[in-house]
Amino acid sequence: MLRRIIRSVDLQSRQVARTVGLTIPQLIALHAVRDLGEVTSTVLSSHVSLSPATVTTILDKLESRGLVERYRSASDRRVVHTRLTDQGRDALEKAPPLLQESFVRSFEGLDAERQDALLDALEDIAQMMEAGASKDTTWLVES
Repeated sequence: MLRRIIRSVDLQSRQVARTVGLTIPQLIALHAVRDLGEVTSTVLSSHVSLSPATVTTILDKLESRGLVERYRSASDRRVVHTRLTDQGRDALEKAPPLLQESFVRSFEGLDAERQDALLDALEDIAQMMEAGASKDTTWLVES
């Protein structure tokens, strides 16, 4: 089952890369910058659940392609904000929907009890995966 999920994510990643030349994390960061407006990397990092170092690397790449721009705050020069450029907006318009968006539509169609059960199961899976790859969990991906 996990193999099917990983395969779906991989196929979506390839489609996004072919269409707009971005990785899924880059596209998620672009969506977040668009949704949050002018944002600091700390807030962005928290919003997309990635480390600050990863977000900085993603923003470096997006900025080098002209999709976002960063600038220092006028009130506190230590603070750096990021905003979407017109090219970034264009890239988002051209990008195929994220796999998560179709998942959300399907998920919202489920009754509340089923949603809660799935969320509990996903939380358990995430905790098991974070617990360490040292334990043998190959039985999870057999089907």
